[in-house]
Amino acid sequence: RSEPERDTLHSDTGSDAVNGTAGRFVSSAEGTALAYGSLLLMALLPIFFGALRSVGCSKSKVTDSYLETLQMKECAKTMHVKIFSQEYINLLLSMYFFVLGVLALSHTMSPFMCRVFPANVPNKQYQLLFTQGSGEGKEEIVNYEFDTKDLICLGISSVVGVWYVLKKHWIANNLFGLAFALNGVELLHLNNVSTGCILLGGLFVYDVFWVFGTNVMVTVAKSFEAPIKLVFPQDLLEKGLDASNFAMLGLGDIVIPGIFIALLLRFDVSLKKNTRTYFYTSFLAYIFGLGLTIFVMHTFKHAQPALLYLVPACIGFPVLLALFKGELTEMFSYESSDEVLPHTPRLTHFPTVSGSPASLANSMQSFGLSTPRRRRHTPSDM
Repeated sequence: RSEPERDTLHSDTGSDAVNGTAGRFVSSAEGTALAYGSLLLMALLPIFFGALRSVGCSKSKVTDSYLETLQMKECAKTMHVKIFSQEYINLLLSMYFFVLGVLALSHTMSPFMCRVFPANVPNKQYQLLFTQGSGEGKEEIVNYEFDTKDLICLGISSVVGVWYVLKKHWIANNLFGLAFALNGVELLHLNNVSTGCILLGGLFVYDVFWVFGTNVMVTVAKSFEAPIKLVFPQDLLEKGLDASNFAMLGLGDIVIPGIFIALLLRFDVSLKKNTRTYFYTSFLAYIFGLGLTIFVMHTFKHAQPALLYLVPACIGFPVLLALFKGELTEMFSYESSDEVLPHTPRLTHFPTVSGSPASLANSMQSFGLSTPRRRRHTPSDM
């Protein structure tokens, strides 16, 4: 029988950070330091590059219904956990994340492929078109345009996806996890600092309760095989790539603070001072908060909600800086502009999920989340 798991670093909304030490193997100090340092580095990469890409993602066409999908997925996951066994859930999650992972990794690789693609190789254009009906009643279901570079990215990503499905190797898991995190920071946009503070504050309370009040977060993160976390083996130096004693960091601890840091980068751009003061301050604050989380977790050998340390750091440091520079009012009055960020989704409201299904539907309709017909926004919503 294995010893109780310890050194648990916990995180956000279900896909949380758990640093588990399974079995009787005791990691060396060097292996533990390497694992924690690697997780910290992997967390910083999608935040930094995702924030930079969020400024220029003018071609994103993700609809507002995406927010509703996230809400419904959480409910569906809870129902599945109660009805089906863990094996069936893991199989379903593997196929689900195979498709999403291939698409996310392809999108992540696309800018790099544009730079290394040989100029003497023809870049042919393709179109995938599915229609329903005929004549005047013909309706487009899928109309997707792509080129040779996209096909190469898709092919490489598919190889990684097959590797993940067959082997569940930690490197393949991390490739998908990094792609998910980077795309999340790039494509999910907060429209102002106040909304970001509400989001981070709410998840701060949520995370602390579910980590310290129950063992649900730890159980979910350790039980389900899905790229919802970054992992790195603490016994890599002893066992190489076949290592199995993993430290883990949930994607929520990256994406949630990351979209707030990306917002501050866009605020820096809007100031037109050719500086990135708030971005770098919040970025350093994230490093401090995650480092503090690892230190407390390793010292007390107990699961830690990472947002307990990340939220005060990522909000407090930039706010104090703005207060010192006399730009606090300007920071909280800033609205993410269409001129800087065209065609990108924004988190502007947080509908209350309570009551009967009918009241929930009415609540969603009042916030413009129920149907794709409500695509136009008033200036107050932007």
